[in-house]
Amino acid sequence: MDVLSEVLAICRAERAVTARFHLSAPWGLHSSGVTGSAVIRMARGAPWWVEVAGGGPPLRVEPGDLVMMPLGAAHRMGSAPDAPTVPFAQLLTQRTPGARDEAPLDLRHGGGGGACEMFSALLWFSAYCRHSVLSVLPPLIHVRAGELSTAVSLAGSMEALVTETLDQRPGWRLSASRMGELLLVNILREHLLREAGPAESSWWRGLSDPAIARTIAAMHREPARSWTVEALAREAAMSRSRFSDRFKALVGDTPMGYLGGHRMALAAEQLEAGHQPLARVAEGAGYESDKVFARAFRRWAGLSPTAYAKREVALRMAMGEPQAVSARA
Repeated sequence: MDVLSEVLAICRAERAVTARFHLSAPWGLHSSGVTGSAVIRMARGAPWWVEVAGGGPPLRVEPGDLVMMPLGAAHRMGSAPDAPTVPFAQLLTQRTPGARDEAPLDLRHGGGGGACEMFSALLWFSAYCRHSVLSVLPPLIHVRAGELSTAVSLAGSMEALVTETLDQRPGWRLSASRMGELLLVNILREHLLREAGPAESSWWRGLSDPAIARTIAAMHREPARSWTVEALAREAAMSRSRFSDRFKALVGDTPMGYLGGHRMALAAEQLEAGHQPLARVAEGAGYESDKVFARAFRRWAGLSPTAYAKREVALRMAMGEPQAVSARA
């Protein structure tokens, strides 16, 4: 059973912006963070360093390496760990004409010394992916060139894709988004194999146990079903108490707590899309009453469904992204 595929199947990249950077030492850039996921491929040239807020000391990035910031954390990168930095936004004065999400970027920066070239994709994933998948990942993932041949091969394809998108050939948007999804799958697979240890209790670690993985897959296939702990334990072929204890130990949450979070993440995606009335969103999340659903959603998000949808619209507008449609009552 390929549970990872089932879990990630709903993780779609809604938009993508690609960029090519020509950098020469000394150089340094910093960003206060973005709402998307950043994937950077170091192509060639001198090594550089990246540091994210809450992510530990600076990491050295070598040619062929992949770097991912799943939730676009505030970060700085430069030709040396202590290199002076300028805001990334300052480079946008040199960018390709067009709205922020309309054109690939070809950017140059630095003092004229040792050069490096890198390619990046800024990806906006669906609300479900942000809340259920990306939120359990560290702020920075670093895949070295020799660690995962598939990802490195995809990284080479990413370089070719970025080069092609600079010409804005027909279909470049879709190509960039799908490449981002492929990179996500391969980077997360590597992270699952290497990092999902005892200190990282989450659904991510739960996938390493076949019995628990079966129950996670069942909940993902039928989120609106009237699940009980007993029914889930049968999926795992375990007693109720043994199943509950093992699920909590691996996932870090109770089975029903995990199911509730999964349902709320699905609902958040529908609310952001704004295509369904609240009653339909509630039904899809397994609630017969939109009022009961609204109370549950408020406990999960800290906001009512309507307020949540409006906040996401405001955030996208503030970041210069395409507007989402607010949920209909």
